[in-house]
Amino acid sequence: MTRREIRVETIFRLFQKDYDLDIEIPLDGEAGRLFLDVVPKIEDIDQVIEKSLENYSLNRLSYLDRAIIRFATYEMLFTDTPKQVVIDEALEITKEYSDIDDKQRRFNNKLLDIIKKQIGD
Repeated sequence: MTRREIRVETIFRLFQKDYDLDIEIPLDGEAGRLFLDVVPKIEDIDQVIEKSLENYSLNRLSYLDRAIIRFATYEMLFTDTPKQVVIDEALEITKEYSDIDDKQRRFNNKLLDIIKKQIGD
């Protein structure tokens, strides 16, 4: 499984948890390990995101975009992956699964840039 496929799998698991779908979320493999690492940190991740939103709240984001932003923020905070790589991957996933007339990708790009600056390099 490629790194992007693992990211997408983890994001979909976060989406399922947030949306509260009544299905069992698989916890196997690298995506399962990442999911289990992200979930207890969601409150801290959400605080970073909320501080970075301007005239907007986290709950206004779609479930999928919220999952994408949460996972990207997790990667920037808790992994050694270069922050620009994290942002680029999040934007590609947004473009593939969520983008409507490029608006969501631009919104996510701006938000992730603000988060990156807030966290520091």
